[in-house]
Amino acid sequence: MTVSLYIAKRYLRSKSSNNAINFITYIALIGVILGSASLFIVLSGFAGLKDFTLQFSSVVDPDLKAQTVIGKSFVLSKEQIAKLNALDDIAHYSKIIEERVVIASNDKNTLATIKGVDEHYMQVVNTDTILEYGNWLDQKTNQIVVGWGISNSLSLGVLDFSKPIKIYVPKPGKGQITATKNAFNTVNAINTGVFFINEALNDEFVYVSIDLAKNLLHYKPNQISSIEFKLKKEIDEAATKAKIQAILGNNIVLKNRAQLNDALYKMLNTEYVVVYLIFTLVLIIAFFNVVGSLIMMILDKKKSLNTLFNIGATLNDIRHIFFLQGSLMSIIGGIIGLFLALLVLTLQQYFNLVMITESLAYPITIKIENFFIVLITISVLGIIASKIASARISKSMLQTY
Repeated sequence: MTVSLYIAKRYLRSKSSNNAINFITYIALIGVILGSASLFIVLSGFAGLKDFTLQFSSVVDPDLKAQTVIGKSFVLSKEQIAKLNALDDIAHYSKIIEERVVIASNDKNTLATIKGVDEHYMQVVNTDTILEYGNWLDQKTNQIVVGWGISNSLSLGVLDFSKPIKIYVPKPGKGQITATKNAFNTVNAINTGVFFINEALNDEFVYVSIDLAKNLLHYKPNQISSIEFKLKKEIDEAATKAKIQAILGNNIVLKNRAQLNDALYKMLNTEYVVVYLIFTLVLIIAFFNVVGSLIMMILDKKKSLNTLFNIGATLNDIRHIFFLQGSLMSIIGGIIGLFLALLVLTLQQYFNLVMITESLAYPITIKIENFFIVLITISVLGIIASKIASARISKSMLQTY
């Protein structure tokens, strides 16, 4: 242990004869403790909100999704299907057809996106978790499963044969439309279930069988819009992605969950950074108290510092004492604040102290990276504050006595 560190620890533990200086020091320490605790609690709360938000979209997002770069659809050859079936890293995959349509019932209609899925889709996505009521559709039928929002807009029930449902899609081609009935391909459907994911998806999607989608759009047997993959656990996603890319070719782009929701991820990450910067600004203000308390301590210990200078301590040695004292105060205060925050967060997780609604507690996610982010932030700010305060010590101050 160096002399500077030993003296800094003594100064940190000892009380000044001036009660005002003691009070200022306690205020500075409490500010660091509460600042670090607040930052960690806010970051953990925001991480909880982020996970809570993403769970509603990621529940229907596959591990990987293959989409065409050009146009709306592509043809999957028998050779490509055989190679995908032979790939060990893939647990299941489902062929998908998506298209914008008009869905109508009686005198009501709305725009929607049909999602034609094959028999393997239930193995890629756990459809039981999204079904609010009713049953999932059967293949090779005209059964559909609509979102909660579309169900409300069209007043659709489950297996209600008194309300015929029609799905319309414009026919491809050129030239002038001479009759409305010639402008659209149409199929009749029956609703067998209602799903609930989130507001956006509930108002947009209608699940249909892939055969119904092919018939409606007049697609070829292996013509599809995308492929959704469920990968086996503990495999290298990047390596598997490269293997699938090699099979499907360069005209196909593969996206993982984060890339499928890149706009949402960017928004949440931006908000995370903004929240961090705002509370870091609050911490910077709190560290002005640390600078003030160190300067007051320097003035209070001026006589002792003069003695140290006279017995051989250099100016840098004395500055180092208060630099270490301020750094120790900041780091110790930060650690105490972090453990205080952990206690509060644990109480929230077990006892639901803060509620969003009567049945929904404020979500909390404790992440080790947030712990280190706060600790590093506190340490850096503490070092800067200590450097500023210790730099106030001058040779003329030490030679006063």
